[in-house]
Amino acid sequence: MSNEARIGIIGGSGLYQMEGLSSIEEVEIDTPFGNPSDAYRIGTLEGQRVVFLARHHRNHTISPSELNFRANIYGLKQLGVEWILSASAVGSLKEGLRPLDIVLPDQFYDRTKTRASTFFGDGIVVHVSFADPVCSQLGDIIEQAGRNVDIRIKRGGTYVCMEGPQFSTRAESEVYRSWGMDLIGMTNLQEAKLAREAEICFSTVALVTDYDCWHPQHDAVTVDEVVENLKKNGENAEKILRAAVRRLPVERTCNCQHALQHAILTDLKKVPEKTRSRLELLLKKYL
Repeated sequence: MSNEARIGIIGGSGLYQMEGLSSIEEVEIDTPFGNPSDAYRIGTLEGQRVVFLARHHRNHTISPSELNFRANIYGLKQLGVEWILSASAVGSLKEGLRPLDIVLPDQFYDRTKTRASTFFGDGIVVHVSFADPVCSQLGDIIEQAGRNVDIRIKRGGTYVCMEGPQFSTRAESEVYRSWGMDLIGMTNLQEAKLAREAEICFSTVALVTDYDCWHPQHDAVTVDEVVENLKKNGENAEKILRAAVRRLPVERTCNCQHALQHAILTDLKKVPEKTRSRLELLLKKYL
C-alpha cells in the first residue's frame, strides 16, 4: 500500500479513530522534530486515500502542552497531505453557541506560553502571512459537507487557544467574553500556524462540548454529560468529515500552497547546511 495520502484528519478528544477507514496501514514516522503523537493510520475512506492521526494518542495519554505539534504536522507533510481537517473539542464563550454545536472558526487568539509554533529558526528567518489563519476553500467544502448530511455548521468566529491543561478561571473567561471571543480550546492554533508554514490547507472543525466557566449553569454540568457530548460530537464529526472527504481532493485555488513564496527572508544559500537538510521537505521547491 502506498504511504501517500493528500487528505489528513486530526482527531481530538472523543475522536480517536475514523469510522469507515478501511485497508488500514499504520505508519510510524521519526521526523526531524521528534515523534508524532501516535502512528499515522493510512487507509481508504469514501474512496479516497486518507491519513488519520489521534492528536492526544489513541489512549489519550498526551496533554495539550505536551503535544509535539511540529512532528505531527511535519509527518503529515511527509505523507503527502495537502488538506488537514482538524477536529477539536472546545468550550463556548457565547450563549448562542450551544453544546453539540459544530463551528468552523476563522480566527485565533493566542494565549499559549510554552509551545514551539514554527519550523524555522536556526539560521533561517521566515514570516508567513497569517491574517486569515484557516483555508476558506477548505471551509467551504466542510460547510457544504455538513449540509449534505443535514448537520448545521456555524461558520466564523474566534477560537482562543489557551495553554492548559487547567481550564480558565472565571475572571479569564469573562475577559475573553468581553473581547468578543467565541470559543476556547487548547490545541488548534499551533496546528494552523505550522500547516501554513508547510503550505497545507487547514481548517478547524470545533465541537462544542459545554459552556466555559462564565456560564451560570457551568458548575451543574457533570463529567458524564461532558463525556456524552464528546461521544455525540464525535459521531457528528465523523459524518461531516466523511462527507467532506467525498468532495476532496480538488484543485487548490487558495494561497495556502504558496505560503512560503514571499515569506523567506534569508538567502537560502546562506542557511546552515544542517538547517537546510532538516527543512528540505518544506523548502525543496524554493532551493
